[in-house]
Amino acid sequence: MSDQTRQSKTFSTIAPRARERRHDVVVVGGGAAGLSGALALARARRSVLVIDGGRPRNAPASHVHNFLTRDGTPPSELLAAGREEVTGYGGEIMTGDAVAAERLDTGGFRVTLADGTTALARRLLVTTGLVDELPPVPGVAERWGREVLHCPYCHGWEVRDQPIGVLATGPLATHQALMWRQWSSEVTLFLGTAPEPGEEEYEQLAARDIAVVDGEVTGLEVTDDRLTGVTLAGGRTIPVRALVVAPRFTARADLLTTLGLAPVELARDGEVIGTYIASDPVGATAVPGVWAAGNVTDLMEQVLGAAAAGLRAAGAINADLIAEDTRLAVAARRDPFSPRREREAAEHRVRGGSGHGL
Repeated sequence: MSDQTRQSKTFSTIAPRARERRHDVVVVGGGAAGLSGALALARARRSVLVIDGGRPRNAPASHVHNFLTRDGTPPSELLAAGREEVTGYGGEIMTGDAVAAERLDTGGFRVTLADGTTALARRLLVTTGLVDELPPVPGVAERWGREVLHCPYCHGWEVRDQPIGVLATGPLATHQALMWRQWSSEVTLFLGTAPEPGEEEYEQLAARDIAVVDGEVTGLEVTDDRLTGVTLAGGRTIPVRALVVAPRFTARADLLTTLGLAPVELARDGEVIGTYIASDPVGATAVPGVWAAGNVTDLMEQVLGAAAAGLRAAGAINADLIAEDTRLAVAARRDPFSPRREREAAEHRVRGGSGHGL
């Protein structure tokens, strides 16, 4: 496909209830990891379908950061540009929620969407991300991604030199407070109902001039649609302009569980902080033919890292497909008139083994 053709190609989608079609790869999840993998596969002349529910994890955030050459880009703009690049190379995008996947006796997989639409794939790349389960403090969910934050590398610069609160929810609270101290000299650790820091931790906090406040946090003070304080059970309000929380990171793994892949718990200092789907360095899971990339398999990955993981997985998937293409070609060459070989070759052509043909 020429550059001129790519530029003139409009964004393509597949309407719900379209007939069942076969693709080299179905990518479930249209975030940075999924679109990056789809782009690489489309450029490798693979037939690719991206299924995306349209609910990216970073939707509440105003900008993406630490993405070289794209720092400060709104998340929606980054995804729109990614979709355009994918479809420009012949990839397809389907809006919908993939709810189940099954391995077929004839090889490959069938993915079923919530509306009953199905798609067939020789390989699957799952990039469904994770869900941030927030502390049950009134106001936290409403301000999430605005002034209620988690990652200092994503948001620290934007709240630098402002009063920052850290809401303790577990044993990593002191670590969080010490980290955010890099961006502001006004950091307050709210202990709430979390375990009290040890003697060594108190010494570290004092050495870094981090205030420690006892008492249950009951809500947030918001003035003119801006966070202005943290309210305690006794009614006292401590001024802050940002509040740091530690969500529980839960992988969006329902689709993978239908294939027999169970989420694994991730613990820090003896406390479970989330779940993920195990995979090797290139994203291959324990189920042959299924890869995972991004936050569904790496809870701490940022946007740029997720995009890189999608690219690595795409390379591994394409190599696996090349090996299968070669095996089928060799078998056909050795016994070109075998009915079984002819059937396999026909199915292979329908699946798009020679490029974008479906």
